[in-house]
Amino acid sequence: MYAKKLLLLSSLATLSATQETVLGVYIFHRHGDRTAKALPPTILTDLGYYQVYTSGDYYRNRYVDANSSSPILGISPDLVKLTQLSVEAPSDTVLQNSAAGFLQGLYPPVGSALGTQQLANGSSVTAPLNGYQLIPVATVSSASTSANAENQAWLQGQSGCNNAIISSNNYFSSAEYTQTLESTKEFFQSLVPVVNRTFTSSYTTFKNAYSVYDLINCATIQNSTIPSSELLTSPTLSELHALANQHEFGLAYNSSEPIRAVAGATLASQIVQQLNKTITGKSKQPIGIQFGAYASFLSFFGLAQLPAASVNFTGIVDYAASMAFELVTTVNASASYPAIDDISIRFLFANGSAAAAPLTAYPLFGQQETTLPWSTFVDEMNKFAIGDQAKWCAACGNSTGVCASTTTTGSESSSTATSSSGSESGSMSLAVAGVIGAFVTLAVILGLEALILLAGGFRIAKKRSGVSSSPETGNSSSGVKA
Repeated sequence: MYAKKLLLLSSLATLSATQETVLGVYIFHRHGDRTAKALPPTILTDLGYYQVYTSGDYYRNRYVDANSSSPILGISPDLVKLTQLSVEAPSDTVLQNSAAGFLQGLYPPVGSALGTQQLANGSSVTAPLNGYQLIPVATVSSASTSANAENQAWLQGQSGCNNAIISSNNYFSSAEYTQTLESTKEFFQSLVPVVNRTFTSSYTTFKNAYSVYDLINCATIQNSTIPSSELLTSPTLSELHALANQHEFGLAYNSSEPIRAVAGATLASQIVQQLNKTITGKSKQPIGIQFGAYASFLSFFGLAQLPAASVNFTGIVDYAASMAFELVTTVNASASYPAIDDISIRFLFANGSAAAAPLTAYPLFGQQETTLPWSTFVDEMNKFAIGDQAKWCAACGNSTGVCASTTTTGSESSSTATSSSGSESGSMSLAVAGVIGAFVTLAVILGLEALILLAGGFRIAKKRSGVSSSPETGNSSSGVKA
């Protein structure tokens, strides 16, 4: 009997020693369902609000709640500690509201028990809205997405990165583009009766595939009636979606011209910098969250070689899609914070609200393993990350404005943190972050698209009725099926 007890205790000790602890996470998140870009100003719909809220609730149940499946080391489970979160979104109504909705799910109202304050005079006051928790969303110029991004059909033109703009424009002279433009003329002209109250016949071509797709996709989700809706058969919608995917990925990434993916390169630097801050601070700020548009997903997917894991990573991600980077360790982190060599990272992706499409792990950088040593992750990200002014100016070929004073003497500072020291020496200063953010946008989808003239008619109405607990998005043909 004594021997059996020793064996049991030994087995439990082994299990405990190999148990994984989450040290932190960085989340990059797309906004929820919104109205069409062709009909500005775009707004987050009730469905979109529901999508980001339920996604926040999913992440709460995974990382934050007292009974979460993968609790983050030292995280406050109910009352938010603002020092434990870094939440960013550009100055864009859709993205800012999406971030706010997500946070309501991540840290919901706490009720009167935890949301009541005792005052000096003996009275008490309960926070409004049943203990609603106020969590600020930083409006930053250094985010991976430009301001007012969701009102722009073409975003790369605002990046200010000369070489990225040139590279993306090269797509329009590529054999792939010219052949597809010619072969799809008849297909796009067949859609003119559906969109002619917003787009002209000459505009409705593969050159504007995303704008046409976005208008129709939003209508199929939000509108009870659509002009000439009989033309929108399932095969037609599938083909339109596939062409939009081809168009957008072609503008967002090219393996022979990596500068085209400048948005993904900037995002890569921000990811490593925040995770490195988590490590050097011993998980004092374990959660980093940034909201942005779909193009940054595409350019990062290309740079990180995710299409090698699944061809679906070459498509537009669904509304409320998110990717997460988990810092994990198998050593006993409660005794002492793990060393760099004991820390690993895992990439996960949810195509759509994580509540409906839970996170799935995928291998980065063309490798086989879904969990990589932190040092390997940093080395691979450093191959394409851009995070300081000098490196950005050199990569973009810019020599005017803020780049006029940039010199190429001396070694370029790393855009990310080094794995050997675990320091934050590679982080951008606030001033530099602001400079880069003023130029680099998340959207690598470029072009110099003609201004869209609204002619009324095909208007997408935002329904004000509440969303059911199991909403049908009508978005089954949209996004990466990963």
